[in-house]
Amino acid sequence: MQAVYKSNDPVELGWLLSVLHDAGFEAVILDTHTSIVEGSVGAIPRRIVVPDADKDAARALVEQALHSIVGNVNK
Repeated sequence: MQAVYKSNDPVELGWLLSVLHDAGFEAVILDTHTSIVEGSVGAIPRRIVVPDADKDAARALVEQALHSIVGNVNK
């Protein structure tokens, strides 16, 4: 499994996980419990991971999804 995105924002992670699932990727969020245990400092981000073979395509989709949000905010 390879990480395609890291964040401490649970809403953003949930949205990106849905985007990946809707596109047919087998994606999961790791380090949820670890990031909660360490407190609110945010030193340990949660990670979205996908199978090794899907890494490049999943990263491209994540970048496209994030760009679509930023592009809409600036209009």
